[in-house]
Amino acid sequence: MYISGIPDEIFKYNNSELDKLSGLTPNQTHELIYNPLGENSCIKFSSTINSEILDEIPFFRISEELLKIIKRDGFIKLTPLGALPKKILVELYDFRFIVDEHIESGINKLYREDVCVPIKTARIVCESTNLVKKTKGKLLLTKNGERCLKNENRVELFKIIFLIFSEKFNWAYNDGYTKEPVGQYGYLFSIYLLKKFGDKENSTNYFAKKYLQVFEKFITYFNEDYSTPEKLFNSCYTLRTFERFTEWFGLTKLSGKNSYFDLENAKITKTILFEKIFILE
Repeated sequence: MYISGIPDEIFKYNNSELDKLSGLTPNQTHELIYNPLGENSCIKFSSTINSEILDEIPFFRISEELLKIIKRDGFIKLTPLGALPKKILVELYDFRFIVDEHIESGINKLYREDVCVPIKTARIVCESTNLVKKTKGKLLLTKNGERCLKNENRVELFKIIFLIFSEKFNWAYNDGYTKEPVGQYGYLFSIYLLKKFGDKENSTNYFAKKYLQVFEKFITYFNEDYSTPEKLFNSCYTLRTFERFTEWFGLTKLSGKNSYFDLENAKITKTILFEKIFILE
């Protein structure tokens, strides 16, 4: 028997909730991966996002302030390597949207862009949008950038920054793990996991295992002698998905780390802000 040209057993399977997919159907998972936040995605942006909510999103605020500086000054003259100059780095960091423990402790000095990964990433993300253009070593706002900086278009600006960060910017660029898109590929599945399991505190490894159940091939990219593939995968997933994605966007609270590199004891919960940004249909 066929349903819409598909054998009924295949149709039934594609629309059956599976434990391997943490309760999603294959069709739902397909939409999360290939059409994230689209019409048929079970995870969508909330329709009630407003300026008060946007004020709580750290990475968005860094990006927004960077654009405002360009508007204020007319342009930003980049360094010969294409980075933000120290003066702009200090101005952005002083907002303290995302603080760096090594900068705070004095171990690192904010004299170049590489020292502060969130600000460096914000510059790259903004350059990857149609909000700014780079001409003769200068960053300038486009007409669309000027339009999106108006208060009435702020939600649109947030969605542009979020989508460029999650779908165009290469998360692997910021770390020394595999170049494969661990964490970034199917990132909305991780958002679904947090939506379903993030009310109570769980280890980051708990989420890493559920992600790996769906994206099994990623474990094969971790072959170093100094640790097991599982530990390396978990560390990579935690860094990219939680420390440098959901934490930056104010979606989660990470706790339990005894040191900068301690991910074995890391635990994660979703924030109230998470519920204000994403809905599950």
